[in-house]
Amino acid sequence: MTDQTDGRAKLHLRPPSERDEAPAIKKKGRGWEISESRLDSLHERARDLRRHSSAAHKALAERFANADLGRHTFKRHAVVGSAIVDFNCQSLSMAIIIDEGDAPEAILKRRDKSLEAVGIRVMRIAAADLLENMDEVLARITAGMRMRIADKKEAAHAHREANPRQHYSRPRPERRNDASD
Repeated sequence: MTDQTDGRAKLHLRPPSERDEAPAIKKKGRGWEISESRLDSLHERARDLRRHSSAAHKALAERFANADLGRHTFKRHAVVGSAIVDFNCQSLSMAIIIDEGDAPEAILKRRDKSLEAVGIRVMRIAAADLLENMDEVLARITAGMRMRIADKKEAAHAHREANPRQHYSRPRPERRNDASD
């Protein structure tokens, strides 16, 4: 909903009481049902955020760069749907958002609901906690990663049990030992 005053369009958000549920996500096109121009502007904004990161973001990015996380990597200022998250691990469906305290709470809750509606677990971390207690924050992130790995394994196991015909293992070929002939 926009309002035209002084020749400029202003965006007004509905109060959370009017719309508590997350907007419906329809996967289509480049991933989500978002116009190409909107998606391009989101990517440009993410690029700008990567160039001008906050101190808390830089500190966590440096720790992630030096950490051995195996096959799980966190991408900085990633575009996920119509949101830009500070760090995104696609393999774990996990997003980390550094709370600088400057964004309206209604927008943050709506974004979190939208991401969780498509299976992305959101972890919000206060910037002050990150700068003061980095080791404690990293322990929380690691615990969150372990929970996501366990959730993914459990979901895969449940899927295999529910759909036994989709998953089969081929018999391994017998090994020939030519030296014993």
